[in-house]
Amino acid sequence: MLEIGRLNQLAVIEMADLGAYLEGGEFGDILLSSKELPADLSIGQQIEVFVYRDSQGNLLATLQKPLVQVGECANLQVKDINDVGIFLDWGLDKDLFLPFGEQQQPMEVDRHYVVYVYLDNEQRITASNKLDRYIDKSDHKYKRGDKVELLVAGRTELGYKAVVNNKHWGVLYYDQVFKRIRAGYAGTGYIQKVREDQKLDVSLEPIGIQKAIDIGDTILAKLREEQGYLALSDKSTPQAISAIFGVSKGTFKKAIGKLYKEGLITISKTGIVLNDKE
Repeated sequence: MLEIGRLNQLAVIEMADLGAYLEGGEFGDILLSSKELPADLSIGQQIEVFVYRDSQGNLLATLQKPLVQVGECANLQVKDINDVGIFLDWGLDKDLFLPFGEQQQPMEVDRHYVVYVYLDNEQRITASNKLDRYIDKSDHKYKRGDKVELLVAGRTELGYKAVVNNKHWGVLYYDQVFKRIRAGYAGTGYIQKVREDQKLDVSLEPIGIQKAIDIGDTILAKLREEQGYLALSDKSTPQAISAIFGVSKGTFKKAIGKLYKEGLITISKTGIVLNDKE
């Protein structure tokens, strides 16, 4: 079924001067403008398009890929503010609308803000900076160690407040973050703890043995990039290790210890050496 505000695979049912008409099911035929038509497009072909509404409310299709889809969060730049509302750059020719009432704080042109994208009562694609209205609204079954996608939305007294998989809130505690991040940071994270109230503690590093495996792979890749030598060892400062790998000294020591036992590296007082440089 077609989803407004998301990427869809739709079939071409008619070719016309205006463009290609795509099968939209209960929504009717949807136009993909002639300006975007691939040269080899033909009737019956399936094509991936993003479906949105124009200023008159008509459904249109585009081959352009937005930075965010309905049901997701993203860190977007304010492109314009006028009497109607706020307009965000989300990678399409038509800017993303954010009503004044959906500001968490007054927004400014050119600044970035973390927003959630939803369909309003008239099925128009809309953004909100009031994330608490939309985050943590569904059940979850996360387990310790689960790999997730994180988007940092702000800071609290304890740590960074992060959106987990576009749906739930998690906390990255300050004393467990070993690289510089700020609101808008997006990347992979891991569930560290699921609390009794279902709140989530998250980490930027894998949990347990998988942590050493993943960081070990990163260390090997860096060694190959640096012609087989890194001036880091188990004697290096936590700051030096964090600056390169963004992990704690303890995690780094476990990882290189594992690589050493596997015969992949040699550890000296001044650094680590890749044993096999092929």
